[in-house]
Amino acid sequence: MDGNGRWARERGRERVEGHLQGVNSVRTVIEECTRLGLKQLTLYCLSSENWKRPRTELEFLMTLLEQYLVQERPEILRQNIRFRVIGRRDGLPDDVLREIGTSESLSVNNTGMTLALAINYGSRAEIVDAVRSIADKVKAGTLAVEAIDETTIDAHLYTAGMPDPDLLIRTAGEMRLSNYLLWQISYAELWVTPTCWPDFGIDLLHQAFHDYAQRVRRFGGLVDTPS
Repeated sequence: MDGNGRWARERGRERVEGHLQGVNSVRTVIEECTRLGLKQLTLYCLSSENWKRPRTELEFLMTLLEQYLVQERPEILRQNIRFRVIGRRDGLPDDVLREIGTSESLSVNNTGMTLALAINYGSRAEIVDAVRSIADKVKAGTLAVEAIDETTIDAHLYTAGMPDPDLLIRTAGEMRLSNYLLWQISYAELWVTPTCWPDFGIDLLHQAFHDYAQRVRRFGGLVDTPS
């Protein structure tokens, strides 16, 4: 969800106002994806590299995240959404961790769309953590080296049990992956818009889905595979 700061700067406002406006886009997109019957929506909220930002901005983001978790929880439960967070939890404020845990536990049995927020997330760190976990099992004798395959790795990622993404939408015209779900998006379709996240709404979401539906996904083969 790129472009919050740029959106604010272009309007002569503080960066935090872009984050505030971005929350409205989050709400709009979640509601529409739920209405359309998507199985999963994952939003990249805070990367592990974002800790390099000014302390005041990070503190604001943590406060905003805590408020979002509290305020949106009734709607998440009402819409039967299952809430999850992926990423390293070390370094997140206790108040944020508490609200994450509450939302996850209250929605664990929900059967609608899964909403995953990537917070303090970095794909390389995710892979490192998965490798360490697998290595521990090999060392303990509970996992044979020759038994390690792609399924084994999938099961040790933060996204264990989640489907691989079919579509990756990136706003603000950024043409890079930025250390996001590098393992999982091997065959995802990429869709980039110059629109900054605070201005991303239902029309653009529908356009992304429409363009995705026109693409032929062969998954490395020669015969067209139905999407």
